[in-house]
Amino acid sequence: MNLQSRLDHAGAVGPMIQRVSRAFAWSMIAIIVILSLVPASLRPITGVPHKVEHFAIFALCGLAFGLGYRTAGLVEGLTLVMFAAGIELLQLIVPGRHARLSDFAVDAFASCVGVITSRLWTDSARDRRLRG
Repeated sequence: MNLQSRLDHAGAVGPMIQRVSRAFAWSMIAIIVILSLVPASLRPITGVPHKVEHFAIFALCGLAFGLGYRTAGLVEGLTLVMFAAGIELLQLIVPGRHARLSDFAVDAFASCVGVITSRLWTDSARDRRLRG
């Protein structure tokens, strides 16, 4: 990342929000790994539809990575898509867990929605600062 993009991102988000977002992003990764790889019998039941759970956690993860890191292009989104694929594949080795293409699709889409939302927010904040 070049100096100008670092300054643009820090000015739009702020160093404190960036640090908190990075910590939250990595915490979300840890939570996703744990919830995805524990036996199904140990997984908490929220009462929320399965796809909504997937969408929410991956969208939050994408948002946090998008706010915490500002790399070239959609590196965060693509990395999270690969993470979603990997976590689904790892479920093949956990007894009682299943890898589902539909879960991967929701996870990948939600990750990208989160990253894009972070970009829209930071770009909007930067534009407001430049105008005001």
